[in-house]
Amino acid sequence: MNDVPFFDIQLPYELAINIFQYLDRKELGRCAQVSKTWKVIAEDEVLWFRLCQQEGHLSDSSISDYSCWKLIFQECRAKEHMLRTNWKNRKGAVSELEHIPDAVLCDVHSHDGVVIAGYTSGDVRVWDTRTWDYVAPFLESEDEEDEPGMQPNVSFVRINSSLAVAAYEDGFLNIWDLRTGKYPVHRFEHDARIQALALSQDDATVATASAFDVVMLSPSEEGYWQIAAEFEVPKLVQYLEIVPETGRYPVAVAAAGDLMYLLKAEDSARTLLYAHGPPVTCLDVSANQVAFGVQGLGWVYEGSKILVYSLEAGRRLLKLGNVLRDFTCVNLSDSPPNLMVSGNMDGRVRIHDLRSGNIALSLSAHQLAVSAVQMDDWKIVSGGEEGLVSVWDYRTNQKLWEVYSGHPVQHISFSSHSLITANVPYQTVMRKADLDSFTTHRRHRGLIRAYEFAVDQLAFQSPLPVCRSSCDAMATHYYDLALAFPYNHV
Repeated sequence: MNDVPFFDIQLPYELAINIFQYLDRKELGRCAQVSKTWKVIAEDEVLWFRLCQQEGHLSDSSISDYSCWKLIFQECRAKEHMLRTNWKNRKGAVSELEHIPDAVLCDVHSHDGVVIAGYTSGDVRVWDTRTWDYVAPFLESEDEEDEPGMQPNVSFVRINSSLAVAAYEDGFLNIWDLRTGKYPVHRFEHDARIQALALSQDDATVATASAFDVVMLSPSEEGYWQIAAEFEVPKLVQYLEIVPETGRYPVAVAAAGDLMYLLKAEDSARTLLYAHGPPVTCLDVSANQVAFGVQGLGWVYEGSKILVYSLEAGRRLLKLGNVLRDFTCVNLSDSPPNLMVSGNMDGRVRIHDLRSGNIALSLSAHQLAVSAVQMDDWKIVSGGEEGLVSVWDYRTNQKLWEVYSGHPVQHISFSSHSLITANVPYQTVMRKADLDSFTTHRRHRGLIRAYEFAVDQLAFQSPLPVCRSSCDAMATHYYDLALAFPYNHV
């Protein structure tokens, strides 16, 4: 087909494609009903491939990978609708990740469905929830003299696509390469306890804060780990994050009391972003901005706020909030464009509009302080110190469902098809009698749950370490998660 009738003129086929590329799926459907010629154009592979890319479906594919992109687009839309329906109705599969006997959960982190956990026994375990094969390997210590369960408590754990990192109470740091094995590729020692730990999500960079020192570690071109930069700060660092997508030279943001520093490894430069104001209460970074909460000075004077700074310009862009209680968590990196979600000690979850600086929505989500929060283009998942995980459809201001456990929710991470939650106890020291009692240990050890909402992709005989439900009547994996934990007993 060379020329296409376009009203009262004839257009080349390529020019007609260029015009149709500005139409969405509904408009292409209407155009396909005009004539046979327009139907051929409206179903051209280039147009439907572009629609798939624009909506985030199969973004790593090329146009030659499939023969009918319109059908692929319809299948992706149907899967997306199924996942959203399962999220709303709490339908899918759920499992409790297997715990370590005689140990209490200390810290949890996850990345793209891979979960890492550290325990009071010094053990570190990793699960890949994407495969539903929960045979979790232990990441061993480099010191062969350390018997299993005899290492110091784990303070922090972090994980990305290739590395796992654990910091211990005695100031040691272990780094594992997940592609090479269970033994650490590098071990670093601080003179004092590690107060904060950060791991880059897109490269091999680790940052630690101990006493008044901040250290950045990264491998050389030969693969040997080395100190990329070292900084000294006047106060103890409570919050530490690595800025994503910075290229060859890593950049970190550190909060120490009422000071906020931008730390650049390229020239070991320490830039003061924020100083001599109220202390920082929470922190998160994106590629271009940093957002952090600061304490209020009392309702009569000034309330608690969230400050947003430009990392490139080094200046404040927005002052958000001004509420009575302090902000406890903020999520900038995972939020949709021009939006940010935060949690507060008053139990409310707030969505902030970064264009206007106003609070777009405020939800009374928890009885105690909000300890973790994340949002996407239609829902919010939040966790509170009372142990409640709540899922909201913020477009309709409606709570969809909630799940309770007895410990504060420290970690929440979700994708379009899965959810990872971790309830970590405040008290990590248990009496010997409590450890010997299975019921008491189960109550105090902490809990990690993995939810999978793409139930059509699960095998019927999925190997799970813990029964999905205490109801024997359930014979299939497709069920309502509301029945997953019907009783609050062992």
